[in-house]
Amino acid sequence: MKANKKSTISQEDKKLLNKIFRNSWFLFSSFTMVKMQGYGYEYAMLPVIDQFYKEDAEGKKQAMVRHSSFFNCTYETAPFIMGITAAMEKENSRNNKFDPESINAIKASLMGPLSGIGDSIFWGTVRLIAAGIGIPLGMQGNILGPIFFLLIYHIPSIFTRYKLLQIGYASGESFLKTAFQSGVFSSITNSATTVGMIMIGAMTASSVTITTALKFKMGSGEKLVLQTILNNIMPGLLPLLLTLGIFLLIRKKTKIIYLLFGIILFGILGAFVGFF
Repeated sequence: MKANKKSTISQEDKKLLNKIFRNSWFLFSSFTMVKMQGYGYEYAMLPVIDQFYKEDAEGKKQAMVRHSSFFNCTYETAPFIMGITAAMEKENSRNNKFDPESINAIKASLMGPLSGIGDSIFWGTVRLIAAGIGIPLGMQGNILGPIFFLLIYHIPSIFTRYKLLQIGYASGESFLKTAFQSGVFSSITNSATTVGMIMIGAMTASSVTITTALKFKMGSGEKLVLQTILNNIMPGLLPLLLTLGIFLLIRKKTKIIYLLFGIILFGILGAFVGFF
């Protein structure tokens, strides 16, 4: 009975997961404001891509592009997503009917909720406990202060990352088999895509802030505040229009460096003419 309760992950898969875990240390190694952890996530997935697309050059290229897309998740919970997407890449390499778009849909739908959980536990709780023990010792000049801080924070962090990677991979494999056999995978993919778009929309609404300072004098002497009118029409209308405008330019293959300098120039000129 005990043998049946052991993990069903094979020795070959464990070696693969160890490689992913090793590469996952570099999740923040190439952080950008455009893709955030995207390139770090791609690096973590390279062992998966190399193993499952060894003889499929086109599939390998598509997988590398797929995993270099925007990604942002708490360091400790991100490996769970890596494990699930590794299982999905394995299935995609073997099943011609598999929809590869579902891989990024799953990433987009999970990174928001898992970030909330990870931030609350590790940044909001574990880090504070570690700091509460380490700082008083450090203020006394005790070398154990920084040592205790690092140990108290990183031991549970490393353990959580490694176990979540294994759980994500194992649950992903069993889930995919069940989903395909029952025929509900397409519904799950559509739901994940919808949730992913909602999460991206929420991130846009909370991260993009733009308001106008334009005011117009009316005949009665009162001032008409344009921002108030826009808020009555639709709160966050200007951030939405700006985001959609940038999105269209990206779709037209406009270089990111041009967009960055364009936004800066737009802000300067807008402030100069009194729009901001």
